[in-house]
Amino acid sequence: MRTFDGFWPALITPYTEDDRINVPVLRQLVDYHLAKGVSGFYICGSTGEGPLQNADERILVADTVLDQVAGRIPVIVHVGSAVVNDSVRLAEHAQAAGAAGVSSILPPVVYDARGIVPFFARVAGAAPELPFMPYLYGYAKDAVALMHELEHIPNLAGTKYTAPNMYEMNTIVGFRTEGWTVFSGMDEQAVLGLMYGAAGMIGSTLNFMPGAYREILEAYRSGDSSRALAMQQRANKVTALLIGMGFAGAFRETMCLLGFDCGAPRLPNLPLPTNKRTALQKALVDVDFAAIAAL
Repeated sequence: MRTFDGFWPALITPYTEDDRINVPVLRQLVDYHLAKGVSGFYICGSTGEGPLQNADERILVADTVLDQVAGRIPVIVHVGSAVVNDSVRLAEHAQAAGAAGVSSILPPVVYDARGIVPFFARVAGAAPELPFMPYLYGYAKDAVALMHELEHIPNLAGTKYTAPNMYEMNTIVGFRTEGWTVFSGMDEQAVLGLMYGAAGMIGSTLNFMPGAYREILEAYRSGDSSRALAMQQRANKVTALLIGMGFAGAFRETMCLLGFDCGAPRLPNLPLPTNKRTALQKALVDVDFAAIAAL
């Protein structure tokens, strides 16, 4: 089973003014990141707003990205949904369309935690030929125990771990030595994730500064932890700025400044208020965003 690594954008999904998938801009985004040398794409996750799209829209995103990538780098398709039959359909499509793996967030409405394992098992079973990676985001309980409960799934291949507990993540890293990938999903802690055994990182801010994470990864792997940490701190200034202004809206406005009109986010995500655009642009200059985005 394939093992993944490297730096992967959790790819944003662009929308048109009438709130449809903006296919031309999506293709442009793929080409932009390929030119930056990204290791792979993670699509239709929380950053890509997959859970806020219907199944047909998500299939369109997957088909567009896979077609534009044309096999040059792997693409993991997030298929998690509140509707398990939609997740099954999306996983089946991902396998047939040529994805390199499938992933799923935890079911969003859970009355009995015992239902999580059969949910994941059914989703993974819909794409048995692909590595399956649960997306551990917002899980307040013992993630290590959950991963042990999922071990019986034949195509379980690791996880995207988006939480601050590096000890917990490192324990999951140690589950297997072959065919196993743990991605760090906390952009602000990418260096720590690597130190605790992550194979790489998947994140939102890789959409607008992928070169920063390439530098972090290369510096860490070459043994220059000081340089990796310095780049992490530079990137974190940009991240903190966007969080402070309302991340979903500021994120899309920042992509627009790079030349990609991604439209407004979908509710419950909120756009950046018009009266904050000038302040965002000025603040991005103050944190030297142009230089870090150019990497």
